[in-house]
Amino acid sequence: MKKTFNLSRRQALTMAAALAACAFGGAHAQGAWPGTQPIKLVVPFTAGSGTDIVARLVAEKLGPVLGTSVVVDNKPGAGGTLGAAITAKAPADGYTLLVHSAGHLVNPWIYKGLSYDTIKDFTGITPMASLPNVLVTAPSHFANVQDLVAKAKAKPGSLNYGSAGNGSATHMNAEVFRLAGGVDAQHVPFRGTPEAMTEVMAGRVDWFFAPMVSALPLIKAGKLQALAVGTAKRSPALPEAPTTVEAGVPGSEYLFWVGLFAPGKTPQPVVDRLQAEVAKIMASPELKERLDKLGAEPFTMPSAQFNKFIADETAKAQQVVKAASIKVD
Repeated sequence: MKKTFNLSRRQALTMAAALAACAFGGAHAQGAWPGTQPIKLVVPFTAGSGTDIVARLVAEKLGPVLGTSVVVDNKPGAGGTLGAAITAKAPADGYTLLVHSAGHLVNPWIYKGLSYDTIKDFTGITPMASLPNVLVTAPSHFANVQDLVAKAKAKPGSLNYGSAGNGSATHMNAEVFRLAGGVDAQHVPFRGTPEAMTEVMAGRVDWFFAPMVSALPLIKAGKLQALAVGTAKRSPALPEAPTTVEAGVPGSEYLFWVGLFAPGKTPQPVVDRLQAEVAKIMASPELKERLDKLGAEPFTMPSAQFNKFIADETAKAQQVVKAASIKVD
């Protein structure tokens, strides 16, 4: 004998709502991301830094292809660890991501008691661009790289050099150069790249390895003098500037890159979709042209390869930190 169940209108509405919620949850789990919810790119440096510029170029193109808005949220401080900590603690749902530089791999060796693990608490999505650092000084401050090295050696500790913070890529480039050239100088960390360049232009800081994307307009305007680039090869954006190796400091080359990260437990389909879309964006003729004008180059790889790259580069960073005795001031 069949039984019949009579539901009140209120019970029926409640059940319908529950079924709808289940359906939405299932759809979200099966790939509804990103929907219309905004995606936030946390940049742990100030606006105008090389990392920030790359993040904004990508955000502009990523939003339309994902069908939602992508916003940049600058959270500078403590060499990029503040913004990284915010991202590490965010839900691993693909809506809060981190755009960081090579400096991200240095921080575990110089900051004690970090609230996150650089390897375990993040998933590398893809690097996005490589950005040559350029050794800049105030106009006519030094004749060339060898002049800088000679003056530093003549009076050890008398010169100073800026960075965008302890352990930042600008700091690491300076330390690699300093160690290779036998230069003894005083480190002056700043909150970000713009602040360091301002002090160099004023002559209060002797030199700085500035990201090309940030320094190039000031170099062309005659407000900064470019002595050399820190990479292994010359930059097409500044072909007249030699590499630091060509300028007489062997072993001084350094690769500065900017990459995209997600909280560690972000679903792999989300990571894969982001990697694929960002790789397409970076390979587009329009973005390549815009990067060329800034002295940057597209630099992408699959997530698994990027995570291996991160592990290898983190070990290399430890060696430089130890050799240069880098500490948080």
